[in-house]
Amino acid sequence: MRLLLDEQLSPAIATGLRRRRVDVVALRAWSGPAGLGASDSDLLSAAFAGEWVVVSYDRRTLEPLLRAWAEDGQHHGGVVLVDERTLRPNDAGGLVRALRALDSGEGARDWQDRVVFLQRG
Repeated sequence: MRLLLDEQLSPAIATGLRRRRVDVVALRAWSGPAGLGASDSDLLSAAFAGEWVVVSYDRRTLEPLLRAWAEDGQHHGGVVLVDERTLRPNDAGGLVRALRALDSGEGARDWQDRVVFLQRG
């Protein structure tokens, strides 16, 4: 499982996950400044091409987009959605634990077209 952290997630979370041997990159490091503010469609398409699972708090725009893609038969590499009421964006430790637990539990399982809501780890 390769995680791509959307721009709402701190690069410190990627650092914490890498220390725990999780294949992860923050959007800022993956795409450079040009990738910040990219459309959700562009992000999902690029992540799919690179076999990355996107982790994001952006439920408001991603959920309808993912529904539309499913209806159109368009594929994505997988998405992990995080709810602020479950894990706050500033809870780096909680996010690292939850994402690490998800990686341990799911491993290399095929993530294509899967959408998962992150739970506390």
